[in-house]
Amino acid sequence: MVQKGIATFTLDYGTCPKWLFERMVRLGSQVVEIIVQEYGPEEFVKRIADPVWFQSLGTVLAFDWNASGLTTILTAALKEAIKGKEKTLGLFICGGKGKTSRKTPQQIMYWGEVLSLPSLQVENLVYNSRMSAKVDSCLIQDGFQIYHHSFFFTKKGTWAVVQQGMNTLNQTARRYHWYSDNINDLVCEPHSGIISEIKVPALNLVAKESTDNRKVSTELVQGSVKELIKDIAILSKHSSELHQLFRLRIKDKQYTFLSLENKEFYHHPVLEENFLENTYLKKILYKLCEHKPSDYENLLSQEGVGPKTIRALSLVAEVIYGAKPSYQDPARYSFAHGGKDRVPYPVDKKTYDYSIEFFKQLVNKMKIGYYEKNKILFRLIKK
Repeated sequence: MVQKGIATFTLDYGTCPKWLFERMVRLGSQVVEIIVQEYGPEEFVKRIADPVWFQSLGTVLAFDWNASGLTTILTAALKEAIKGKEKTLGLFICGGKGKTSRKTPQQIMYWGEVLSLPSLQVENLVYNSRMSAKVDSCLIQDGFQIYHHSFFFTKKGTWAVVQQGMNTLNQTARRYHWYSDNINDLVCEPHSGIISEIKVPALNLVAKESTDNRKVSTELVQGSVKELIKDIAILSKHSSELHQLFRLRIKDKQYTFLSLENKEFYHHPVLEENFLENTYLKKILYKLCEHKPSDYENLLSQEGVGPKTIRALSLVAEVIYGAKPSYQDPARYSFAHGGKDRVPYPVDKKTYDYSIEFFKQLVNKMKIGYYEKNKILFRLIKK
């Protein structure tokens, strides 16, 4: 059964010591080579897309298991570990943290040229990289700003995304995983794996429950822009009533604000926003109505469409046309394998044992490989 969701960690402000990073690179290099040799590059990409396995790998390479830095440092170490061996391994890692994340498309195109990949395959890889970032910043509006994006892929076109967002208000980071072979729809339940420390009220437009909201949002921009602006004007006029309505809805769904008050959303982000005063938003809406996107994915992919455009359409679709989105946080579990005190859920022994057995096999193979390379040395020591 494929688990779906997100990983949440405390926000790290420190830096990884040089001595630790260098050792992570060396050990990471051996781990990657053995996995690729034994199982192939596609299997490595598949495992990277599993947040539990990703977390385990970071711990094996000796980084803090519950710190946000595990994501950024582990991906950087893996990228450095395969540097110069990408073509031999058939494995490629693009992007990274901050400004480096924005270089992902160029890095994918570079490898496409080096490998002489079909232009359509390269375009698809770039598109999937861009859309995964857009989905997690626009369709899951949970208060976490994406600041890290890494794209793993193979010659055959298998790909995975590991990206992370931060919430500076409550000092936590949240990691999002994608795996190409598990995705049937980029805008509906596309994520793989689940790990989260906290749950928050969120506008979750990738949920299946949001299907009608996505459909009506698309229909709104396929119609008249004048009618759409009129609908938004009605909502803007009654924003205070909508705010109160949402508070009652939150109460009915029994969300807890004990640890979230003043740290996460007080209310849904679409409320108390005067969309009509935003001239840029109006330009985007005019552009969308002119383009008339064929479906919701096409709507989201348009240049200039961001969180505010998505929120405006979602609110109109819900309040005026009755197409409710999901407000449930997609996160389901906490940390890698659960807690011994059953908080927030019991230890997942099966997954735990599987991780242990897999890495045990890796270590044994690493030992065998080291022995084969140093047979003469071992004989001399034995004598």
